[in-house]
Amino acid sequence: MIEENKKAPQFTLPDQTGKKISLKDFKGKKVVLYFYPKDNTPGCTKEACDFRDSIEDFKKIKAVVLGVSPDSIESHKKFAEKYDLPFPLLSDPEKKVLNKYGVWKEKSMYGRKYMGVERTTVVIDENGKIMKIFPKVKVKGHVDQVKKILEGNE
Repeated sequence: MIEENKKAPQFTLPDQTGKKISLKDFKGKKVVLYFYPKDNTPGCTKEACDFRDSIEDFKKIKAVVLGVSPDSIESHKKFAEKYDLPFPLLSDPEKKVLNKYGVWKEKSMYGRKYMGVERTTVVIDENGKIMKIFPKVKVKGHVDQVKKILEGNE
């Protein structure tokens, strides 16, 4: 299980263009790693667009945004193009990183149990240490919470 003030687990995953992206690529920058269940669903679209609309704020504080879901590269490509998303969406169909970060969990909807991504954001500092974990994210207002942590106002 991941914990605040501990090293973030390393990973390498392909983004929506097929390019391999690793956590270590961002040494010296803060990383907002947000895990979401599925491309083109209402909550996930809102969350992605909220991050998109605040991307300049993140750049000012030298932070990069990375989205991660089990969707395919092709699905991510369409999603990123449709909503003009200016950050990498990482594809984890084998759920290796989702499991490493502990966000692939049993969920329940209408009494039915199934495995899925628990919407979670992990904020990682310039040295690869976890600054903050936001489990079970509620999309509304979430991006502002993340910015406050990054700006040191929390």
